[in-house]
Amino acid sequence: MVSLNSNDIKARMEKALDALKKDLSSLRVGRASSTMLDTINVNAYGSIMPLNQISTISVQESRLLLVSVWDNSLVAITEKSIRESPLGLNPMVEGNVIRLSIPPLSEDRRIEITKIASKYSENAKIAVRNIRRDIIENIRKLQKNSEISEDQKHKDEAIVQEITDEIIKTIDLILSNKEKEILEN
Repeated sequence: MVSLNSNDIKARMEKALDALKKDLSSLRVGRASSTMLDTINVNAYGSIMPLNQISTISVQESRLLLVSVWDNSLVAITEKSIRESPLGLNPMVEGNVIRLSIPPLSEDRRIEITKIASKYSENAKIAVRNIRRDIIENIRKLQKNSEISEDQKHKDEAIVQEITDEIIKTIDLILSNKEKEILEN
């Protein structure tokens, strides 16, 4: 008799939650956060590298980030990467330090950011539903091969659906909180 491991299912689905939280933390909500630069990559040393691997990023004030580039030869390339990023920032270079002033968000930009947050949320839900689909297909195979009974199949499917609903509800709650944060700041 094969048994369903609900902890394993939850762990797999919670990876989608972790990815969502990471994606949402990179969204700019009107105040400085070092994680908002996580999506910026720089063409350094012949390869594409994350910004945080060639510099130190620190929050100076609530609306000011400092990027201290370790190699002076990469300052101009780093500044260009930040300027061309979709974050809409205007970097100012002072030696090997790049100052990023975070302007207050306009209402239109806030709405645009909430749409991006919704997209991230939907991607997380799709990932969770794909995990559910794979597990249910596996349960049905087990039942078809007479490894589990019809009753067990229904019980297992109900457990998988219950876990899925719980994770989807958490995703909706995370999105709702992020939207409030974006629209209120």
